[in-house]
Amino acid sequence: MPTLFRPLRLTLYILLIVAGTVLVTSAAMRHAERQAQEDDAQRANQQLALYANSLHTLIERYRALPAVLALDPELRSALDGPVSAQQQDSLNRKLEKINGAAESSTLELLDRTGLAVAASNWRLPSSYVGHNYGFRPYFSQTRSQGAGRFYAVGVTSGIPGYFLSSAVTNDNDEFLGAMVVKLEFPELEREWRQGSDTLLVSDARGIVFIANQPGWRYRLLETLSDTDRAELKATRQYDKQALVPLAHQMIRRFDDNSYLARVDGPQGSAEYLWESLPLSAEGWTLHLLRRPQVTFEDLRNAGLAAAGLWLTLVFLLLFLSQRWRLAKLRQRSREELERLVEERTRDLRTAQDGLVQSAKLAALGQMSAALAHEINQPLTAQRMQLATLRLLLEHGRVDDAYKALKPVDDMLTRMAALTGHLKTFARKSPSGLREQLDLAAVVDQSLQLLDTRVRDEQVDCVVQLTRPAWVRGDAIRLEQVMINLLRNALDAMRDKPLKRLHIQLEADDQLWRLSVADSGGGIAEQDLPNVFDPFFTTKPVGDGLGLGLAVSFAIIHELGGRLNADNQADGAIFTVTLPIDLEAHIQC
Repeated sequence: MPTLFRPLRLTLYILLIVAGTVLVTSAAMRHAERQAQEDDAQRANQQLALYANSLHTLIERYRALPAVLALDPELRSALDGPVSAQQQDSLNRKLEKINGAAESSTLELLDRTGLAVAASNWRLPSSYVGHNYGFRPYFSQTRSQGAGRFYAVGVTSGIPGYFLSSAVTNDNDEFLGAMVVKLEFPELEREWRQGSDTLLVSDARGIVFIANQPGWRYRLLETLSDTDRAELKATRQYDKQALVPLAHQMIRRFDDNSYLARVDGPQGSAEYLWESLPLSAEGWTLHLLRRPQVTFEDLRNAGLAAAGLWLTLVFLLLFLSQRWRLAKLRQRSREELERLVEERTRDLRTAQDGLVQSAKLAALGQMSAALAHEINQPLTAQRMQLATLRLLLEHGRVDDAYKALKPVDDMLTRMAALTGHLKTFARKSPSGLREQLDLAAVVDQSLQLLDTRVRDEQVDCVVQLTRPAWVRGDAIRLEQVMINLLRNALDAMRDKPLKRLHIQLEADDQLWRLSVADSGGGIAEQDLPNVFDPFFTTKPVGDGLGLGLAVSFAIIHELGGRLNADNQADGAIFTVTLPIDLEAHIQC
């Protein structure tokens, strides 16, 4: 090739290398950005599950309260006829006291027409007493289905809340009215506001009704139909609240419930990682909006690593190409040496020049490979440290970012253990669950949960279990019953010199008989008929509402069993009987 064309070829090679470096660097930075967004979205999804658990736990805490209150004889008697002024005053004070003990927002008692005959807020100007709420969906649901639920803005108080209701019936199962508990979420919103994420809860129509940031509430995520608007007007769900559309456009989707979007929010237009989690139990959807956390250092490191790898490959190819050319030149020189001395001398000079150039290229390739190797390890370690430091900074722990990383690992380990726990114990059991389970395993799990207290109080615990003890039921509810019985027994023996707890599980005909006996002195004979009544308790004021045994009795009765209480030599004995799951025993 003429000498004139060699600079052009070298220039072309340089341009190709530079262009390839730019393309590879850009592609690596885009990939790093996308990967960082996907990782951030995955972490956001895990945090979203924790937020959902906190909301679910708050609601589950009060879900059974209206059903238990509906069993109260005084409330049932009040709805069975006209309510006198004296009777109304007594009911108001009773609901006020229960509401304070349960730490709910408001309790109200509605008659068969939806008229509030008593309420815990009777002292306030916004009292529900005397107002009719028959137009609310939760009342019609209670009348037809026995229970209801509805989130709405209070037409009397103007304060939004979640209404849970249960039917009040007489002995003939005739509908007398509804017991309603209202839950408000200001503390939950304040707790969620401590983080930097924006958290929203929307209903089935896509209306945001809970938000931890100002300006996001009552935003529309979807377009409302004429039917929806008419129904909202009839139920006055968001009474006098202006519903403003929230414009958002998806940029990139990660999965069905996760994507990157541009949102025109209250603070202006910005990009957010948008995570959604359906809350099927309530018919809601929980959303987490997070600003992307990709930093320039991460993109730069990814680009440098890709550029270093690309240049290493290029120089390696050039080196191998030059070696191949050198071998070809040697072969040609060997053939030409046999013909002409002058040509051989010229070829030797050419070969010498090629060897010099090859040595230069080889040295340059080795230097590039060594440089890439030396840079790669610090960059990798720096990237890992930056990822760890970024996590600490996200939690606001700037000082800890300069300390050892071990506390971060300990914190993540503890958070992994708390999560494991809420799943297991905070999940909502499906209604009417009848799964095959070992009753002895339920006892073991319950004892593990109370093991610390048993050891601290030096209780002599005797456990006699028949294994396996197959029944049909709900493990979480049965564990709740068992923990209630064990805690009552431990409470009874708290001040006793002799502390003996005897747990026995044995088969009796076609039933499993599980007994929990203590040495706490027993139950007074006059109190035995009332121990399973709601709000009956022999404990000091403040130690309980008297609902544990009532709820336990209802759970066992729902599973087709019985819960009995009696006295023995030096204490009380509670006995649970449940049908044996014959099918499971046959399979075993």
